[in-house]
Amino acid sequence: MSSATESIAIFVDVQNVYYTTRQAYSRNFDYNGFWARVTADGSVTNAIAYAIDKGDAKQRQFQNILKAIGFEVKLKPYIQRADGSAKGDWDVGITLDVMEWAPKVQRIVLVSGDGDFDLLVQRVRDLYGVKVDVYGVPQLTAASLVRAASRFFPIDASLLLEIKS
Repeated sequence: MSSATESIAIFVDVQNVYYTTRQAYSRNFDYNGFWARVTADGSVTNAIAYAIDKGDAKQRQFQNILKAIGFEVKLKPYIQRADGSAKGDWDVGITLDVMEWAPKVQRIVLVSGDGDFDLLVQRVRDLYGVKVDVYGVPQLTAASLVRAASRFFPIDASLLLEIKS
């Protein structure tokens, strides 16, 4: 059982959670519900949502919602390559921030299914003894990331927004 004063740092890979919840469930992640669940047994020291900025009004509205919940929103520009592919990856930025915050908190919460984070999760657990909770869509989360985590929490219907009819 966690103490009510457990310090928590939250890191959300917005693109990953958006695409995996859409692919698996055709629904969106419930950031308010997630925040309520994570903060129930601790206090948030730091919370960052990493997103790609296309500059449209709907996206700015979403970013404002994240800020109102309590997230710092870090943005990278959306880059369209000449071949039509797109670039917008926050892996290094997330890694740097997790490494900075891991020695300052008791628990890291990472929302991503990206297997590239398995080494990061294992490293901060080994170096700092910090617990690392990973939230991801089960069928789209790398097995190596699940294994590296202290605890894995599946993103399921309880963490999704209702479909508007």
